[in-house]
Amino acid sequence: MTTAEGTSRHAVVVGAGLAGITAALQFADAGVRVTLVEGRPRLGGLAFSFQRGDLTVDNGQHVYLRCCTAYRWFLDRVDGAALAPLQDRLDVPVLDVAPAGGPRLGRIRRNGLPVPLHLAAGLATYPHLSLAERASVGRAALALKRIDPADPALDGIDFATWLGRHGQSERTIEALWDLVGVATLNATAPHASMGLAAMVFKTGLLSESGAADIGWARVPLGELHDTLARKALDSAGVRTETRTRVSSVSRAESGGWHVDMDGERLDADAVVLAVPQREAHSLLPGGALEDPDRLLDIGTAPILNLHVVYGRKVLRRPFFAALGSPVQWVFDRTEASGLKDGQYLAVSQSAAQDEIDTPVSELRARYLPELERLLPATRGAEVRDFFVTRERTATFAPAPGVGRLRPTAHTRAPGLFLAGAWTATGWPATMEGAVRSGFSAAGAALSELGRRHEHPLREAA
Repeated sequence: MTTAEGTSRHAVVVGAGLAGITAALQFADAGVRVTLVEGRPRLGGLAFSFQRGDLTVDNGQHVYLRCCTAYRWFLDRVDGAALAPLQDRLDVPVLDVAPAGGPRLGRIRRNGLPVPLHLAAGLATYPHLSLAERASVGRAALALKRIDPADPALDGIDFATWLGRHGQSERTIEALWDLVGVATLNATAPHASMGLAAMVFKTGLLSESGAADIGWARVPLGELHDTLARKALDSAGVRTETRTRVSSVSRAESGGWHVDMDGERLDADAVVLAVPQREAHSLLPGGALEDPDRLLDIGTAPILNLHVVYGRKVLRRPFFAALGSPVQWVFDRTEASGLKDGQYLAVSQSAAQDEIDTPVSELRARYLPELERLLPATRGAEVRDFFVTRERTATFAPAPGVGRLRPTAHTRAPGLFLAGAWTATGWPATMEGAVRSGFSAAGAALSELGRRHEHPLREAA
């Protein structure tokens, strides 16, 4: 694509996760020449796939919601929306193994009524809470609807404190608020910023009736975030370099930037650092941020995924969440992985600080019996494979106070910008936040370059 100004301007994007891919596409669509540099052999950052024998395995289970308009833009832009469809209506099966007599099934689901009535009927029949607890959830939801997630004061308190002030019992937090919050925030309520928690629940559950409908990839993530993304980048004219490490970013005498990478120096008019916060800190030139060490104060949180291949079908539904068990969420990945016989389940464990370094043998001994408690059909089933994937720094930690540490896309150095889910997107560390950060960084750079552009989301147009 060209513009009246031609394609003489050059932008370099360092890092080809979702943030970097988005920024590169935005530059290219505005007629700017782009080089995208990635140290790994693939695109997609921490949402990727790999081969294990005949299986194509995602490193972790990723989902998105209908309210994730930026990630939905990304899927459309790489021609992958049909491969990661959304539910028609929110419906989350929740199995509680604690009751006598075996697991009890409940559902978190909505109907077609407007907010907040869309969840009322589902809440009224949710069996894992008492009548009084269900009523207290309704009152807390109304209080949540009245607050502004962007209020800086909310960043300084934890979600559990707010929930306690609004009458939420420990059981209510476990069976509802943490059930959703741990998966979206990667932290339990006592360790989550109220500002980020409010953003998740207000946007996902209380903005529009369909906002929390769940979508997930029916193909390996690598097909979306690497194969299709690379095709879109190639079609847009982006030069993509993988297995290439950037060693330094420095100011050129001409006022532009030098980006030194393996065996080559690139000259750029704009640079976007779309890498994790510690890597960004190491690449930032002096004076680019007022207090660059703040980036090092943004903590990280792990996610653990357990992968089990059974010799027969043991789960009829595509996924479920669990209560009364260390198991959090279980997904059927059989078709997406290419498995032809048996069933492949992925157990996704967020906020996994206590188990991230636990040996595979111990995890197997703990979780296979738990799956038998939850899914009686697994009893006696052949376990053909059990393996583990660990992302020790999967997300930034959404702890109280993190909001003041997250930088905007702008730096103090003209032409240098930051992107990544850890930047100040207003969202927790999600695929949505990553794409939004790419919008922000590219938009800021294009404005500085004098290039006319439109924000891809109508809400921000």
